[in-house]
Amino acid sequence: MEHIGLWCRVLSLATFVTANLAWAHPHVWVKARAEVLFTPDGKMSGVRHVWTFDPGNSSFMTQGLDADHDGKLTPDELRDLARQNTLSLTEFDYFTVLKWNGHKQEFREPTNYGMIFAEEALTLTFDLPLKTPAVAGKTASLEIYDPTYFVSLSMATEDAVTLKGAPKSCAVAVTGPMPLKPLTAQKPQQLSEAFFQALTSAAGYGEQFANRVQIVCP
Repeated sequence: MEHIGLWCRVLSLATFVTANLAWAHPHVWVKARAEVLFTPDGKMSGVRHVWTFDPGNSSFMTQGLDADHDGKLTPDELRDLARQNTLSLTEFDYFTVLKWNGHKQEFREPTNYGMIFAEEALTLTFDLPLKTPAVAGKTASLEIYDPTYFVSLSMATEDAVTLKGAPKSCAVAVTGPMPLKPLTAQKPQQLSEAFFQALTSAAGYGEQFANRVQIVCP
């Protein structure tokens, strides 16, 4: 289970895959929010992600991290986990595809990563700065998904995507995943584990589960 092993390391899941999850995908569930960042002169400069993990994975990932044994997890106690999770997403382009006027944009290394634990859920935040800020007056598209569908990312029901510092003329619209493609119309749970083991970050299977965002700045 090469892919499962990879994500177990990335998300500190180790041997967490339970009997109920062992032969189903996805294995991790995330509720996502995103903030598209702009510079003071109106250029798009990056994306700030806010991802909240499901309670089961949150509980497992935080085992043994309460260093002072006070029953509370602080951002400092979670800092190393936040760094590990964020930087380990490099191979997967941070589950983020941003196109400006149809051209894919490149990101610098993530910054401002951190974690909090509240209401039995672990939330990861990090910024993805663009290598070159994009000039306003164009149309941007943002897609958020795991290409191998080990992780399911769904957008929050409220304030899923917001704009920070954008020109007043900018507008944003969010849509969920498109209908399944004919060749993969089976539900993920109906596909064999071998199918998912063979997927790589370039496979593109998870694209059909992508959350899509359109940003227009006329």
